Amino acid sequence: MSAFATPANKHLLVVDDDRDIRVLLDQFLTKQGYSVSTAADHREMQAILDKEKIHLVVLDLMLPGMDGLAICKELRETSKIPIVMLTALGEENDKIRGFKEGVDDYLAKPFNPQELLARVTAVLRRTDMLPPLPKDQFNRVLQFGDWRLDMAVRQLTSLSGTLIDLSAAEYDLLAVFVEHPKRVLSRDLLLDLTRGQVEIPFDRKIDMQVSRLRRKIEDDPKNPTLIQTVRGGGYVFSAEVLVDAQPAA
Repeated sequence: MSAFATPANKHLLVVDDDRDIRVLLDQFLTKQGYSVSTAADHREMQAILDKEKIHLVVLDLMLPGMDGLAICKELRETSKIPIVMLTALGEENDKIRGFKEGVDDYLAKPFNPQELLARVTAVLRRTDMLPPLPKDQFNRVLQFGDWRLDMAVRQLTSLSGTLIDLSAAEYDLLAVFVEHPKRVLSRDLLLDLTRGQVEIPFDRKIDMQVSRLRRKIEDDPKNPTLIQTVRGGGYVFSAEVLVDAQPAA
Protein backbone atom coordinates (compact mmCIF):
# COMPACT_ATOMS: atom_id res chain seq x y z
CA MET A 1 0.00 0.00 0.00
CA SER A 2 1.27 3.48 -0.90
CA ALA A 3 2.37 5.76 1.90
CA PHE A 4 -0.41 8.27 1.28
CA ALA A 5 -3.04 5.59 1.97
CA THR A 6 -1.93 4.97 5.56
CA PRO A 7 -3.96 6.63 8.33
CA ALA A 8 -1.10 7.07 10.81
CA ASN A 9 -0.72 10.82 10.26
CA LYS A 10 -4.35 11.63 9.44
CA HIS A 11 -6.67 13.45 11.84
CA LEU A 12 -10.40 13.09 11.21
CA LEU A 13 -13.20 15.23 12.61
CA VAL A 14 -16.64 13.63 13.07
CA VAL A 15 -19.47 16.18 13.36
CA ASP A 16 -22.80 14.62 14.37
CA ASP A 17 -25.40 15.55 16.99
CA ASP A 18 -26.05 11.85 17.72
CA ARG A 19 -23.75 10.92 20.60
CA ASP A 20 -23.97 7.19 19.83
CA ILE A 21 -22.69 7.78 16.30
CA ARG A 22 -19.88 10.01 17.55
CA VAL A 23 -18.76 7.34 20.04
CA LEU A 24 -19.08 4.54 17.47
CA LEU A 25 -17.06 6.33 14.81
CA ASP A 26 -14.48 7.59 17.29
CA GLN A 27 -13.81 4.05 18.50
CA PHE A 28 -13.99 2.42 15.06
CA LEU A 29 -11.80 4.92 13.18
CA THR A 30 -9.29 5.08 16.03
CA LYS A 31 -8.89 1.29 15.78
CA GLN A 32 -8.10 1.76 12.09
CA GLY A 33 -5.16 4.00 13.04
CA TYR A 34 -6.68 7.45 12.59
CA SER A 35 -6.60 10.28 15.10
CA VAL A 36 -10.22 11.27 15.71
CA SER A 37 -11.94 14.33 17.19
CA THR A 38 -15.71 14.69 17.51
CA ALA A 39 -18.15 17.60 17.65
CA ALA A 40 -21.91 17.84 18.13
CA ASP A 41 -22.50 21.06 16.18
CA HIS A 42 -20.98 23.91 14.22
CA ARG A 43 -19.66 25.72 17.30
CA GLU A 44 -17.77 22.67 18.60
CA MET A 45 -16.52 21.87 15.10
CA GLN A 46 -15.11 25.37 14.61
CA ALA A 47 -13.36 25.27 17.99
CA ILE A 48 -11.56 22.08 16.92
CA LEU A 49 -10.69 23.42 13.47
CA ASP A 50 -9.19 26.52 15.09
CA LYS A 51 -6.84 24.38 17.20
CA GLU A 52 -6.14 21.24 15.17
CA LYS A 53 -4.95 20.36 11.68
CA ILE A 54 -7.82 18.28 10.34
CA HIS A 55 -7.38 16.19 7.19
CA LEU A 56 -11.02 15.20 6.61
CA VAL A 57 -14.44 16.00 8.08
CA VAL A 58 -17.22 13.43 8.42
CA LEU A 59 -20.21 15.77 8.53
CA ASP A 60 -23.84 15.01 9.35
CA LEU A 61 -26.40 16.84 7.22
CA MET A 62 -29.10 17.22 9.86
CA LEU A 63 -27.49 19.25 12.63
CA PRO A 64 -29.08 21.65 15.13
CA GLY A 65 -28.52 25.30 14.34
CA MET A 66 -26.38 25.50 11.22
CA ASP A 67 -26.99 22.36 9.14
CA GLY A 68 -24.40 20.35 7.24
CA LEU A 69 -24.93 22.05 3.87
CA ALA A 70 -24.53 25.51 5.38
CA ILE A 71 -21.40 24.36 7.22
CA CYS A 72 -20.00 22.88 4.03
CA LYS A 73 -20.64 26.11 2.14
CA GLU A 74 -18.90 28.08 4.88
CA LEU A 75 -15.89 25.75 4.87
CA ARG A 76 -15.57 25.98 1.10
CA GLU A 77 -15.15 29.75 1.26
CA THR A 78 -11.74 29.35 2.90
CA SER A 79 -10.75 25.69 2.70
CA LYS A 80 -10.64 22.61 0.51
CA ILE A 81 -10.59 20.20 3.43
CA PRO A 82 -12.26 16.95 2.23
CA ILE A 83 -15.81 16.35 3.44
CA VAL A 84 -17.78 13.10 3.62
CA MET A 85 -21.44 13.88 4.26
CA LEU A 86 -23.71 11.64 6.35
CA THR A 87 -27.47 11.95 6.00
CA ALA A 88 -30.68 10.14 6.78
CA LEU A 89 -32.22 11.57 3.63
CA GLY A 90 -32.24 9.46 0.51
CA GLU A 91 -33.50 11.90 -2.08
CA GLU A 92 -31.26 12.37 -5.13
CA ASN A 93 -31.76 16.13 -4.96
CA ASP A 94 -30.22 16.22 -1.49
CA LYS A 95 -27.18 14.39 -2.80
CA ILE A 96 -26.84 16.81 -5.72
CA ARG A 97 -27.13 19.80 -3.36
CA GLY A 98 -24.38 18.32 -1.23
CA PHE A 99 -22.00 17.94 -4.15
CA LYS A 100 -22.76 21.47 -5.33
CA GLU A 101 -21.80 22.83 -1.91
CA GLY A 102 -18.46 21.02 -2.09
CA VAL A 103 -19.02 17.58 -0.55
CA ASP A 104 -16.40 15.04 -1.67
CA ASP A 105 -18.49 11.95 -0.95
CA TYR A 106 -21.89 11.08 0.42
CA LEU A 107 -23.18 8.23 2.58
CA ALA A 108 -26.78 7.66 3.70
CA LYS A 109 -27.71 6.49 7.19
CA PRO A 110 -27.90 3.80 8.39
CA PHE A 111 -24.43 2.90 7.10
CA ASN A 112 -21.85 0.19 7.59
CA PRO A 113 -18.74 1.63 9.29
CA GLN A 114 -16.61 -0.42 6.88
CA GLU A 115 -18.20 1.41 3.95
CA LEU A 116 -17.51 4.75 5.60
CA LEU A 117 -13.91 3.66 6.15
CA ALA A 118 -13.58 2.78 2.47
CA ARG A 119 -14.95 6.16 1.41
CA VAL A 120 -12.73 8.08 3.84
CA THR A 121 -9.67 6.16 2.63
CA ALA A 122 -10.55 6.80 -1.03
CA VAL A 123 -11.12 10.54 -0.52
CA LEU A 124 -7.85 10.92 1.39
CA ARG A 125 -5.99 8.98 -1.29
CA ARG A 126 -7.32 11.28 -4.01
CA THR A 127 -6.42 14.33 -1.94
CA ASP A 128 -2.87 13.11 -1.38
CA MET A 129 -2.31 12.42 -5.08
CA LEU A 130 -1.88 16.13 -5.71
CA PRO A 131 0.63 18.58 -4.22
CA PRO A 132 -0.67 20.93 -1.50
CA LEU A 133 -2.11 24.22 -2.67
CA PRO A 134 -0.78 27.57 -1.43
CA LYS A 135 -2.35 28.88 1.78
CA ASP A 136 -3.40 32.08 0.00
CA GLN A 137 -5.02 30.26 -2.92
CA PHE A 138 -8.41 31.94 -2.41
CA ASN A 139 -6.91 35.44 -2.67
CA ARG A 140 -4.55 34.97 -5.59
CA VAL A 141 -4.81 36.23 -9.15
CA LEU A 142 -3.39 33.76 -11.66
CA GLN A 143 -2.36 34.73 -15.17
CA PHE A 144 -2.07 32.32 -18.08
CA GLY A 145 -1.91 33.11 -21.78
CA ASP A 146 -4.15 36.12 -22.37
CA TRP A 147 -6.22 35.51 -19.25
CA ARG A 148 -6.38 36.48 -15.57
CA LEU A 149 -8.27 34.38 -13.01
CA ASP A 150 -9.16 36.26 -9.82
CA MET A 151 -9.68 33.61 -7.15
CA ALA A 152 -11.07 36.05 -4.58
CA VAL A 153 -14.05 37.04 -6.72
CA ARG A 154 -14.17 33.94 -8.95
CA GLN A 155 -13.82 35.93 -12.17
CA LEU A 156 -12.00 35.36 -15.44
CA THR A 157 -11.00 38.39 -17.48
CA SER A 158 -8.93 38.91 -20.59
CA LEU A 159 -5.80 41.01 -20.29
CA SER A 160 -7.74 43.79 -22.04
CA GLY A 161 -10.30 43.72 -19.23
CA THR A 162 -13.19 41.80 -20.81
CA LEU A 163 -15.12 39.76 -18.25
CA ILE A 164 -15.89 36.20 -19.34
CA ASP A 165 -19.15 34.67 -18.18
CA LEU A 166 -18.35 31.33 -16.54
CA SER A 167 -20.84 29.02 -14.88
CA ALA A 168 -19.94 27.78 -11.39
CA ALA A 169 -19.00 24.42 -12.90
CA GLU A 170 -16.79 26.00 -15.57
CA TYR A 171 -15.03 28.16 -13.00
CA ASP A 172 -14.39 25.21 -10.68
CA LEU A 173 -12.94 23.14 -13.53
CA LEU A 174 -10.71 26.00 -14.72
CA ALA A 175 -9.54 26.62 -11.14
CA VAL A 176 -8.48 22.97 -10.83
CA PHE A 177 -6.52 23.21 -14.08
CA VAL A 178 -4.68 26.43 -13.21
CA GLU A 179 -3.90 25.15 -9.70
CA HIS A 180 -2.25 22.03 -11.19
CA PRO A 181 -0.61 23.10 -14.48
CA LYS A 182 1.50 20.75 -16.59
CA ARG A 183 0.16 17.73 -14.74
CA VAL A 184 -1.92 15.00 -16.34
CA LEU A 185 -5.28 14.83 -14.58
CA SER A 186 -7.55 11.85 -15.21
CA ARG A 187 -11.26 12.36 -15.81
CA ASP A 188 -12.09 10.64 -12.53
CA LEU A 189 -9.69 12.87 -10.62
CA LEU A 190 -11.08 16.00 -12.29
CA LEU A 191 -14.58 14.92 -11.38
CA ASP A 192 -13.48 14.40 -7.78
CA LEU A 193 -11.63 17.71 -7.56
CA THR A 194 -14.57 19.66 -8.99
CA ARG A 195 -16.80 17.74 -6.54
CA GLY A 196 -19.24 16.67 -9.21
CA GLN A 197 -20.14 20.26 -10.12
CA VAL A 198 -20.89 19.58 -13.75
CA GLU A 199 -24.24 19.72 -15.44
CA ILE A 200 -24.14 16.65 -17.70
CA PRO A 201 -24.86 13.17 -16.33
CA PHE A 202 -22.78 10.00 -16.47
CA ASP A 203 -19.29 9.39 -17.84
CA ARG A 204 -19.10 12.31 -20.29
CA LYS A 205 -19.40 14.99 -17.61
CA ILE A 206 -15.82 16.16 -17.74
CA ASP A 207 -15.47 15.87 -21.52
CA MET A 208 -18.53 18.05 -22.09
CA GLN A 209 -17.42 20.60 -19.49
CA VAL A 210 -13.91 20.78 -20.97
CA SER A 211 -15.47 21.35 -24.40
CA ARG A 212 -17.54 24.25 -23.03
CA LEU A 213 -14.53 25.76 -21.30
CA ARG A 214 -12.38 25.50 -24.42
CA ARG A 215 -14.97 27.45 -26.39
CA LYS A 216 -14.52 30.33 -23.95
CA ILE A 217 -10.73 30.45 -23.47
CA GLU A 218 -9.08 28.84 -26.51
CA ASP A 219 -8.25 30.78 -29.69
CA ASP A 220 -9.22 27.68 -31.67
CA PRO A 221 -11.29 25.26 -29.56
CA LYS A 222 -10.86 22.50 -32.14
CA ASN A 223 -7.08 22.78 -31.82
CA PRO A 224 -6.63 23.67 -28.14
CA THR A 225 -3.30 24.84 -26.77
CA LEU A 226 -4.28 25.51 -23.14
CA ILE A 227 -6.28 22.40 -22.19
CA GLN A 228 -4.83 19.47 -24.09
CA THR A 229 -6.18 15.94 -24.27
CA VAL A 230 -3.86 13.13 -23.19
CA ARG A 231 -4.94 9.95 -24.95
CA GLY A 232 -5.88 7.37 -22.37
CA GLY A 233 -4.83 9.71 -19.56
CA GLY A 234 -7.24 12.63 -19.31
CA TYR A 235 -6.22 16.28 -19.73
CA VAL A 236 -3.26 18.53 -19.04
CA PHE A 237 -3.26 22.31 -18.62
CA SER A 238 -0.18 23.17 -20.64
CA ALA A 239 -0.01 26.93 -20.15
CA GLU A 240 2.53 28.66 -17.96
CA VAL A 241 0.69 29.97 -14.89
CA LEU A 242 1.96 33.11 -13.18
CA VAL A 243 0.92 34.50 -9.80
CA ASP A 244 -0.01 38.18 -9.90
CA ALA A 245 0.14 39.97 -6.53
CA GLN A 246 -2.33 42.62 -7.73
CA PRO A 247 -6.00 41.64 -8.22
CA ALA A 248 -7.62 42.26 -11.56
CA ALA A 249 -9.23 45.68 -11.94
